[in-house]
This record gives sequence, C-alpha cells and structure tokens, in this order.
Amino acid sequence: MVEQWNSGMVEKWNGVRLYFWIDGQREDRALSDVMAENWKKLKSVALEEVEATLAALPAPLRERAVALPVTFERRPNAAQCSDGIEPDTLGLFVGPDFADEGNALSPLPPQIILFLENIWEQAEANEEWYREEVHTTFLHEMGHYLGLDEDGLIERGLE
Repeated sequence: MVEQWNSGMVEKWNGVRLYFWIDGQREDRALSDVMAENWKKLKSVALEEVEATLAALPAPLRERAVALPVTFERRPNAAQCSDGIEPDTLGLFVGPDFADEGNALSPLPPQIILFLENIWEQAEANEEWYREEVHTTFLHEMGHYLGLDEDGLIERGLE
C-alpha cells in the first residue's frame, strides 16, 4: 500500500518499520525514529513562529507575552480530555488571566499549551499553513490570557 505520509510516500508498513521514498531515495527506518524526527521538526517550526509572533507584538504587550510560558504537546492528554478538552483541540490557555493573575487562587501559573500534532493535521501537513495556524492559535490563546472570550476572539479573526 502506498499513501502520502508527511514529506514522503509510504511504500509499506511492516510492524514498526516504514519503507518510504524521500527525494527519490527509498528509506527504511523505525517508526519511532520517523516520529521523533517529525516531532522535533514540528517543535522547531512552532518555536520559530511563536518567537516571530512575539517579536511583532506592540512593546507593552510583548513584555507580558514573553513572560507567559508556552508549552508544546502532541495532543491533549487523558486528564485534559476527561476534564472536557476535545482530543482535536489546537491550543489551550490555563491559569488565571492577566486581570486576575495577582489575585488568583490557582496553584498553576498562566500558560499556553499548543497541541502541535493537532495543528499539523488541521494544516493538512502543509508547512506554510502550519505556521499560519501556530500563529493564529498562539494569538487566540494569548487573547484568553488577556481576558477575551470566544466571541471577542472571533470578532478579531482569531477563531
């Protein structure tokens, strides 16, 4: 069976080995190696995009945004899903928002979590679209930190 898979064509899936073509060369690698390379690439591209997005923010907002931790996860974990987070969620803001940060009783500091494999799938494995979706998702979650609800984010084109 041949199917599109990331940057190459999968020729055969045999247990945990992949046989696929990249740049005209047949490759035979363990699935875990391929997955690790893809994860490393997703994180690297997402980090570049988050840093570029932060650099483009107005100075007063950038100062606050730079201090806000951003975590990259593959997908929501079982605990998050049991708390009602959908498995295909692209990003999540957790913790107190900016206005409540000093008065919050939450034991967790505010942070943004980006679910990179979900974003990659949403972008249909297209790197340009992936970058755009990381940018939009990061700004969307930053909006929650600033106290905007879903309607306020949609009004700003950050759905």
